[in-house]
Amino acid sequence: MNRTDAQARPDAAEVSETGTAAGTGGSPDPAPGVPGERPAGVNLFALRSHNAALVLDLLRTAGPDGISRLELAERTGLTPQAVSKITARLREEGLVAEAGRRASTGGKPRTVLRLVPEAGHAVGVHLDRDELRVVLTDLDGRVVAERRVALSLGAGAGTVLGAVVRRVTEVVEDHAVASTLLGAGVALPGPLDHVRGVLHRVTGFPEWDGFALRDALAARLGVPVVVDKDTNAAALGLAVGGERGSFACLHLGTGLGAGLVIGGSVHRGTRTGAGEFGHQVIQLDGPPCPCGNRGCVEALCLAAIRRGDVAEAARVLGEGAANLAGLLDIDAVLLGGRTIAADPEPFVRGVAAVLDARARREGSRESAVPVRLAPGGPRAVARGAAQLLLAPVFGRGDG
Repeated sequence: MNRTDAQARPDAAEVSETGTAAGTGGSPDPAPGVPGERPAGVNLFALRSHNAALVLDLLRTAGPDGISRLELAERTGLTPQAVSKITARLREEGLVAEAGRRASTGGKPRTVLRLVPEAGHAVGVHLDRDELRVVLTDLDGRVVAERRVALSLGAGAGTVLGAVVRRVTEVVEDHAVASTLLGAGVALPGPLDHVRGVLHRVTGFPEWDGFALRDALAARLGVPVVVDKDTNAAALGLAVGGERGSFACLHLGTGLGAGLVIGGSVHRGTRTGAGEFGHQVIQLDGPPCPCGNRGCVEALCLAAIRRGDVAEAARVLGEGAANLAGLLDIDAVLLGGRTIAADPEPFVRGVAAVLDARARREGSRESAVPVRLAPGGPRAVARGAAQLLLAPVFGRGDG
């Protein structure tokens, strides 16, 4: 996610709804794909070159005040001529517009350019074990629409896909963005194959094993679809949003997992298996876990929560976090997910206490790995899912 100028190559309103899912099984209601012709001028996946992505990212971070072509050239290492060609093309495509003029130290005032956030949109889908949340974002990652419904992952593939397609279609139709839609990012519990978009044995829902979710949704929506684990999506959203360095985002909701950002990039592992944090065994012969093991962090933590013992849940979470911090030498631990969001203070305090005792860092000014509440609230995963489409446009990894 973090880049330096040396990486430039040579020239070359929110809408909220709460309801329930239709049906709990069987055949889904007819769910048409996203309406409208695919645009001829907004093919951002094919459009973006490395240098154009560098320019777009600087325009995005500059915000509405904008940035001049000369500043773009200085920060990317590109020639002024190359920047002029790139920005001219971006303006023709409606992605960039003038933001006024700025006084210069000599000569005529400089024209300032800005990103046009409404020139592109992405849908982020969070499929939790018992809930579906869909957000529509602009190029800036700002949420402009949202839908949330109760939905069980065990309701059957037909019902789940039908609910996703209906809610995605609703937000796209209501805001008339079919012509600027990049696609949909879908985040849900793992394990899964991020590259192929195929689910494996989702903990508690083994019937999804081998289901090609990406291809099934892409066929019904008619737009590109990217699938990833919920924890990876949340971590990506944090990294794009400005969280620096290497960190772990521990997500505690209906399950427990970790999104890992190492050196500024989401670390998924060869088989998207990294971050299965909840299924590390910390108590031999402990209580059984739905994954098949005994004494997993997830099983112990969720059992403590069911008993109403938040302090014990935080301690267990901290023990797992300390193992992770010692193994990866991360810079920070961020806590997210609906269970933590419901009562964050004891979790932050409890996890920090364990890390202070077990994960003290030698040679650092800070005595222990810091623990913070992850920003984003209940939308964090859905917004991160949208970044699976948006981040590559700005040269921030493959999403």
